[in-house]
Amino acid sequence: MLVPLFWLVVATCAALAAWAGWFVVRDRAVVLRQLWAGAVVEGLLVLQAVVAAVLLVTGAGDVDGALFWGYVVTQLIVLPIAAAWAFAERTRWSSVVLLVATLTVAFLEYRLLQIWGAA
Repeated sequence: MLVPLFWLVVATCAALAAWAGWFVVRDRAVVLRQLWAGAVVEGLLVLQAVVAAVLLVTGAGDVDGALFWGYVVTQLIVLPIAAAWAFAERTRWSSVVLLVATLTVAFLEYRLLQIWGAA
């Protein structure tokens, strides 16, 4: 797993979490720009999954496949589910959902790094 890509994902998750947290404090619902930012994070996660697949196929990583891909798939579905929920829920709680989802993805990202053996 590429460590710079890991840090990029974590940084974008932290920025989106801070933005969602600010909206929670101000009692505001998620706006479309935040969902687009979530789409950027999702794109980075897809890129990371492709890079990890290539590295595993070429023999660069020695990980438990079920555990590793379980985390990858989980983090790939967390943000789309949160985005759908936030889009449907037009209250402050939509921002809470986005905040929790981005923090969850950041944590899952850290676990992936541990599983890969780079942490």
